[in-house]
This record gives sequence, C-alpha cells and structure tokens, in this order.
Amino acid sequence: MIGIGAGDPDHLTFQAAKAIAAADVFLLVDKGEAKHDLAGLRHDLIAQHGRRPYRIVEARDPERDRTAAAYTEAVEDWRSRRARIYRSFIEDELKDGQTGAFLVWGDPGVYDSTLAALDEVDAEFECEVIPGISSVSALTARHRVGLTQVGRPVHITTGRRLAAEGATADDVVVMLDAHCSFAEAGDGFRIYWGAYLGTPDEILIEGPVGEVADEIRAVRAEARARKGWIMDTYLLRREPPARG
Repeated sequence: MIGIGAGDPDHLTFQAAKAIAAADVFLLVDKGEAKHDLAGLRHDLIAQHGRRPYRIVEARDPERDRTAAAYTEAVEDWRSRRARIYRSFIEDELKDGQTGAFLVWGDPGVYDSTLAALDEVDAEFECEVIPGISSVSALTARHRVGLTQVGRPVHITTGRRLAAEGATADDVVVMLDAHCSFAEAGDGFRIYWGAYLGTPDEILIEGPVGEVADEIRAVRAEARARKGWIMDTYLLRREPPARG
C-alpha cells in the first residue's frame, strides 16, 4: 500500500517511488468519469516510476448509499464490498512471488479506508504500508501554519461530527465538509481552508470564519459544479482573545 500524496506528483517520496518500481501488478479503483483526473495521476506515476513489465488492473469503486440514515452501517457495507474487490485482486491477479500495489491518496494511515478494508480480506498475504504526504500536511504547508500549538490538542474529525458536536478543541481539522459546518463554529475561530490540494486546481482561503464563510461556500459550490467533485480539508483555530 503506497501513499502517493495529496495530488502533486512531487509529493511522492523516494520510498514510494521505489515501492512503485518494485511492484508487478497495480490495482486502481476507479471512482467514475467525474474523477477521471485522479485516476490519470495514478497512471502517470506508474508510467514514470514503474518498471516494465507490470500490469494494471482496474475495478469500479462500489457505490455508497449517501442518503442512508444509518451512516456507519452504510460505510461498513461499502467497505465490505471493496474488500471483496481486494480479495479478488490478491487471489486472481497475483502469481506466486509477485508484488501487488495499491496507490492510496495522501497517507494510508490518515482518513482512508483501504487498511480497514484489507483487514476484512480472508486471504493470506503480507502488507507493507508506505506513508505519504496527507492532505492535512499539504494544507498546513500551503497556509504556512503549524498544525499544533504549545499545550493545545488537535482534533481530527468530519464535517458531519462538527455539525453534531461543534468545535471540541481549540484546533480542529475537518475532512470533507459537504455542508460547510464551519459556519456554525461560532465567533473567535479562524479557518484555513483548502480544496484540490497539490493539484493545478488548488484553492486556498484563510481568515476569520465570520468574514470568509460565505466566500468559501460560494467558491466550493462553483468548483464542485465545474469539476463534478471536490475534496477539501480545513483547520479551524480558536484565536486568542485580543489583549487590551
């Protein structure tokens, strides 16, 4: 399992490039025509760093029921169907002694389901994980801010949980907030928002939530309508009270 970064080809580490070169067969799970450019980047990385002869096996990502009231159960069902794809790849596409590779966006250990799906695969195989540059790392680098502050925790959560619980720490990282729940964070928060991080379509907006919330909503809606998809991440940071 190879972390390939948030979208910039230069995010690929030397370790990841070596792992691509050592692989015999690659499984690419296609998310459909709307995200064709994501699949294109993975093909480009394989062409640049792979060593022939290699094979590429493509499979369609199972659809997830995004309208289900039981969100957790819907995700678990989708993950189990993905696990069946992984099992078929391991059992049917890899010959004895061959190495298969999954190219995973960002870092496989940060907000990704590939490891969890592989845990459900009932087959004998060894798995090595190559870390990558996560969208969180790319976000803070592009905004030139540190993720942590002295003596203050960081909470990584989802837009769904932020909407339900509010900001539960002074620094909150939120992944994929379709409903722009940051707008309800309250006064005193600054947002560092980024979409399509590391790609030519990258968008960055930063400022007090009350001042930039409407701008982010509008920019996000336009970008999603134009491309057919959006992947965004942001850091909410409680600003210290003004000194009188």
